[in-house]
Amino acid sequence: MTLPALFDGLRLPLFGAPMFIVSGPELVIAQCKAGIIGSFPALNAREAEGEPIELDRWLTRIKSELGAHDARHPDKPSAPFAVNLIAHRSNARLMRDVEILQRHEVPIWITSLGARPEINAAAHEVGAIVLHDIIHDGFARKATEKGADGLIAVAAGAGGHAGRQSPFALVQEIRRWFDGPLFLSGAMGNGGAILAARAMGADGGYIGSAFIATEEANAAAGYKDMICASGAEDIIYTDCFTGVHGNYLRPSIVNAGLDPDNLPQDKGSLSSTTADSRKAWRDIWGAGQGIGAIRERCTTESLVARLEREYHEARARL
Repeated sequence: MTLPALFDGLRLPLFGAPMFIVSGPELVIAQCKAGIIGSFPALNAREAEGEPIELDRWLTRIKSELGAHDARHPDKPSAPFAVNLIAHRSNARLMRDVEILQRHEVPIWITSLGARPEINAAAHEVGAIVLHDIIHDGFARKATEKGADGLIAVAAGAGGHAGRQSPFALVQEIRRWFDGPLFLSGAMGNGGAILAARAMGADGGYIGSAFIATEEANAAAGYKDMICASGAEDIIYTDCFTGVHGNYLRPSIVNAGLDPDNLPQDKGSLSSTTADSRKAWRDIWGAGQGIGAIRERCTTESLVARLEREYHEARARL
């Protein structure tokens, strides 16, 4: 597949996936300096009423630090970055954030929970590309019909809100009719998985959970340690916390005073608070099935170096 020139020169064909709370400027900057695409959800940049616009400050910082890095290392420039927009109608600040992304000329926009032609058009006005995340072929078709340039296939096993379909099935159905940018998310924890994504027909990988245990991630120490100590069998798939199915760490559910094997069956029944007032996503932690490959906390650079080594080792074996 032919990717836009924007993706040329990446150290690995890889996105650092945008993670609620966890992804902030420190992680994005580290990912881009390490040679992969860093990203964060716009809603992570929170501000109280009357305070300066935090999203504007985050983007200013990211661009400034990456610009300084590129000036010092012209032979190893940083990778581009992306911002994730929740396009659901309930996002009251969506169009304000769109204007900020336009002003900062953010090169890659990732849209979730709603394919919106007006957002795609806004991105195209400033030369950006839009990737829309999807969990099945029907959503993929709708996204491209509404002007998305590319897709992120969120397959079974991905951290946070994830689909149910095998990555094999999802990628092959999309590639029957779509030859644009396609990145795969779902249970990816090592470099061999990135190569496998490309072998299936995707242009690269989309990894989030592995970066939770990095020094630069905005995650509690207990969260990072739990990632390192857990494996695929410790992941629970449920819709009771947000109303949308997602993957969560079993030990964090237990620590919140809940029984992972007897969670309420009603959608979103625990979306506001758990039994002892702990909020979902703060104390009940999301993660994907690929975390068995993460055994220790490390820097983003060392994680990307490991993924790169494993990617080339897997290719050499083949």
